[in-house]
Amino acid sequence: MSRTGNQLARLESEEVARGVRLLLARPLLAAKHDPDGFDLIRRRREPIVKWFDYYCGWRVHVEPRAGYARLVKTTQQPDRTRPAPEFDRRRYTLLCLACAELLAAPTTTAEALADRVQRTAATENLPPFDPSRRSDRNAFADVLRYLEQQGAIEHDEDIRADPVIITRLLAAPVSPSTVDSIEDLTRETRYENAHRSLWQRHSTMRRLIDDPVVYKEDLTAGQLAFLSSPTGRKIVQTGIGLAGCTLEERAEGYLVVDADAIATDTRFPDDDSHAKVAALLLLDRLAEGPARHEDLVEEARELLTKFRNWAKAYQSDGGAGRLAADGIALLQAFGLARTENGTVRRLPAAARYAVEELHD
Repeated sequence: MSRTGNQLARLESEEVARGVRLLLARPLLAAKHDPDGFDLIRRRREPIVKWFDYYCGWRVHVEPRAGYARLVKTTQQPDRTRPAPEFDRRRYTLLCLACAELLAAPTTTAEALADRVQRTAATENLPPFDPSRRSDRNAFADVLRYLEQQGAIEHDEDIRADPVIITRLLAAPVSPSTVDSIEDLTRETRYENAHRSLWQRHSTMRRLIDDPVVYKEDLTAGQLAFLSSPTGRKIVQTGIGLAGCTLEERAEGYLVVDADAIATDTRFPDDDSHAKVAALLLLDRLAEGPARHEDLVEEARELLTKFRNWAKAYQSDGGAGRLAADGIALLQAFGLARTENGTVRRLPAAARYAVEELHD
């Protein structure tokens, strides 16, 4: 191959790797929010689609005219510690209601949409929604903000919805109206009659690239066997390399590293939220040994007392409990801690964030 050919091949592999990581970080990527990223995915659509299909069994839809790319990430182990927009049950309910109303009337105002959501909630015997209540207004505003971030709506004086993107928000292999439970919603029939090695490959790669840390004790016997075999190990290392990442293996488990942080949707450690700061401080406490939940609440209370002008949202009654709970949830989501029977213990990956004393 000529020098020019080598350069073109290298450029293509770099762009495919970047496109894969862009979709991992943002499974619904709209051209209006990331025109350069979308253009790259559009141009390298074929190898990107093939990478996700072969290594993860995930579908990718690229719609150049509609201006979006959608990675349909499915899992048979839904992780409730990592909801996509970090919503509670209330916000998820309002999100579903708002989407249903926007499909019926794509152009509206925030006030009119809130009124329709209120009427629908009452008609369908759902928890009441009252726009005059501050908590409900805040929840509704979070829903609109999320839809805008996903490119599903444009919101200035009026709301203009994109019905196509709204229908792509839900990543599920089957229609919700045909199932009775979350387990049925995530059921993938393609593996029922497929060779076992296909599921081992896809399920193992899904865990490795989707979870911050994968501990061997959490893998199935089949997944461990796949990773231990020469063929499986080569497939994993090749796939992760093609995505522009590297695989770190320790005695306890595995960690996929993206040195460019392109595939990272949430960073830790980071000071962009009070909960992340608290989580890092709680790790210091857990380094001394497992702690009861009540002990960590007390740690949070001492922190709030010491810095009374910090984390004002947590400075009210019950704030210490909420701050500790949010910090612990973050540690669990990042694979750094685990709660069992009311006791929180630090996991091996937390050693990366240990405070080291410097000596002269």
